[in-house]
Amino acid sequence: MRIDPSDLATFLAIARHRSFRAAATELGVSASALSHALRNIEERLDLRLINRTTRSVALTEAGERLFSRISPAFRDIDDALEDLNNFRGKPAGTLRFNAARQSTQLVLLPIVTRFLKEFPDVSVEIVINDALIDTVAAGFDAGVRFGETIAADMIAVPIGPRHRFAVVGSPGYFKTHKPPITPHDLKGMPCIRYRFTSGAMYRWEFERGGIEVDIDVEGPLTLNDQDLMVDAALDGAGLAFVFEAQVEELIAKRKLVRVLADWCPAYPGFFLYYPSRRQLPAALRAFVDFARGGGAVVD
Repeated sequence: MRIDPSDLATFLAIARHRSFRAAATELGVSASALSHALRNIEERLDLRLINRTTRSVALTEAGERLFSRISPAFRDIDDALEDLNNFRGKPAGTLRFNAARQSTQLVLLPIVTRFLKEFPDVSVEIVINDALIDTVAAGFDAGVRFGETIAADMIAVPIGPRHRFAVVGSPGYFKTHKPPITPHDLKGMPCIRYRFTSGAMYRWEFERGGIEVDIDVEGPLTLNDQDLMVDAALDGAGLAFVFEAQVEELIAKRKLVRVLADWCPAYPGFFLYYPSRRQLPAALRAFVDFARGGGAVVD
């Protein structure tokens, strides 16, 4: 039985994205062409590999088995082809990054824009996703996250400066609420809560003099976007716990008031992470070196 390798590549793209539209965008073809290619594979194998409805795409047991078996082989082929970049004298190709919105705004995008000026033969795609995903299975070259959220089998490189969080509220908010002196004073105060994409609620984390405290704050408003949390704090909806870099200018202009600053230490910041491969793609190797060196400031 002979299956066209291009059809298998099509199956891999659909399996990674769990979406015909997203796979079609990656491969630069129409969704109908993908559907036709998949149908050819299934007819040749006499097996259904993917269950699809108008709302969802899911692998069958046979599809999962095929995906797990051929993915490493295709990665080896990609590595071998990427290794040929060494003979071109300069990196080329496309890099795909997965990152949360705040890490993209604060760290990744500024580095990428400088990198593209230095390496015009490389193109970059950044996909915003606050959920923790399998970067390799989803077809990404690398991702950016806080260090504690990175899987142990990944290589992690610190990029960008150290970061602090800040507890802020509007001047109007503090006309009716006494500023907290310690994190424990937050209990009972209206706060703007943050819910992760996973559904878990974030507990505000503080530390001073080796004492660590985390508080499950209360409040009438819950959001899953820090930019919206800043907007809500400006409107007096409650206290927000956000990245210091997001609100520095607003604090300087006295549109927001900061509290508990002595309980908010600096964290190591964000990490660029990627799988440990025998042959790192030339474009990714160039980006890692750029981020480690002059492309990013690391404390």
